Amino acid sequence: MNSIDCKELYFLLDADGAVVAYQEKEQSWAGALAFSSEALARNFLQVSHLEVAEIVAVETEDQPNLRTLIAALKRRPIRYLLLDLDYQSGVCRQVDFEGDGLGAIRQRQFAAARAHGG
Repeated sequence: MNSIDCKELYFLLDADGAVVAYQEKEQSWAGALAFSSEALARNFLQVSHLEVAEIVAVETEDQPNLRTLIAALKRRPIRYLLLDLDYQSGVCRQVDFEGDGLGAIRQRQFAAARAHGG
């Protein structure tokens, strides 16, 4: 079993077929949004009102496809996954890339979503 403890990763794709990523202000690197279940991905979309073209799954045991995906993500300024990001609380797990594989995992806390006044 892999260290992220899920059989599939669900990624959000934009209209151009690119994996959706999140980059904090004034940071060099971004994180690809990934979810451990399709239900969590759909919940994120519903709560965040993010428009995506589709949700795609990659089996975590399918190392050749996972390596290819990570290599492609690294051609963009993406260096980790943001796994199961909760839009309302900002809590998720960051899964770093090590080479073309998944590496260290740590808890992350982003600022919680809130309404912004004009």
